[in-house]
Amino acid sequence: MTAGFPFPAGADEDTPMFVISVAAQLSGLHAQTLRTYDRMGLVSPGRANGGGRRYSPRDIGLLREVQRLSQDEGVNLAGIKRIIELENELEALRARVAELSEQVAAANVAAEQAAAAVHASYRRELVPLPGRRETALVVWKPKPRR
Repeated sequence: MTAGFPFPAGADEDTPMFVISVAAQLSGLHAQTLRTYDRMGLVSPGRANGGGRRYSPRDIGLLREVQRLSQDEGVNLAGIKRIIELENELEALRARVAELSEQVAAANVAAEQAAAAVHASYRRELVPLPGRRETALVVWKPKPRR
């Protein structure tokens, strides 16, 4: 959503950097529309020290997506808000799945290492006695229960 923005040093797509007039121009919307979207919670721009809105490149991309859903797809603003909420939830869940997958992979490696250490210790404990090459088969027959 935010492709095409050059970032100043130390900034990224979440860095609030555009005043409302610039954000309106970049998104193709009127500044009053941006204020309305902010009040509705569709977009939550950062704030400057004086309280003025500062939009990030991600915010601009989101504004463009709101406009696309509204104009091209005919989705009302309540529907757009729900779509944005669900997309944010999906992104958070994907991040959580990735985090848990990393933890499972690390746990598997640790378990494999622990198993290898146990198996290695067995080899050290089982030592053949010199001079004895006999083998024996022992059959266990439990006593019948009465």
